Amino acid sequence: MRKAINNGNITWLDEGEGATVVLLHGFSENAEIWSAQTEQLKNKYRVIIPDLPGTAASPVTTPLTMESMADYVYAILLAENIREAVVIGHSMGGYVALALAEKHPRMLKGLGLFHSTAKADSEEKKEGRRKSIKLMEQYGAETFIRQTLPNMFSPTTKSAHPEWVDAYVKMGMSCELPALVAYYEAMALRPDRTAVLQQITAPVLFIIGKDDNAVPLENVLPQITLPHLSSIHIFEHVGHMGMWEVAAESNVILEQFIAFCQL
Repeated sequence: MRKAINNGNITWLDEGEGATVVLLHGFSENAEIWSAQTEQLKNKYRVIIPDLPGTAASPVTTPLTMESMADYVYAILLAENIREAVVIGHSMGGYVALALAEKHPRMLKGLGLFHSTAKADSEEKKEGRRKSIKLMEQYGAETFIRQTLPNMFSPTTKSAHPEWVDAYVKMGMSCELPALVAYYEAMALRPDRTAVLQQITAPVLFIIGKDDNAVPLENVLPQITLPHLSSIHIFEHVGHMGMWEVAAESNVILEQFIAFCQL
């Protein structure tokens, strides 16, 4: 996988042939979150994993919103001369994918919401984000990351694979405080995009974990009937990190979904 820089945009590009697949990381993550999926998909598809603004060497843009990050992804695709792609986002990456689908619906051959939702934050969720921002600003990013990120895994995974939790926390600590705060502010301000699911003509993939505390099952279930065509997968004993917790199963689902989107 090579590193490309286009007008300051940092992107990881696989050299494979075939259809283009864009994988968007979530809050406090980077391209490494998709390593197992990239390894599986690169033999059939061209895989693009942008480091969203604020991640790695990509600077925080002002203002940072789901829309501005969607514009960032769109600019990368245009720079790579890509006119259509299957776009799959994890958590916050799903919010960015929805914003991209709203702005450029013809570009998407498929939309994947990997532990993500089209709904806006509830008032309770927004208040929780505001409290988290205060916690980060008062005590630093490390304290927040160590308290929060382990809860992204199911109890089963935390017990069986504490090394995954440690690796995820380490990844989160590589994200700078201003970016973490900007991400939380952007997520709190994002609009409801359930209408995008109703209007999109491309297939939509939903991957859901029964033990997901960040995007609970009951939040996503009402959305699965909105698209014209949905693919739904619900995992037992999986939290918010299916790409790691059930990597092999997730890879099979992604391969099947991407192949279907090319029909």
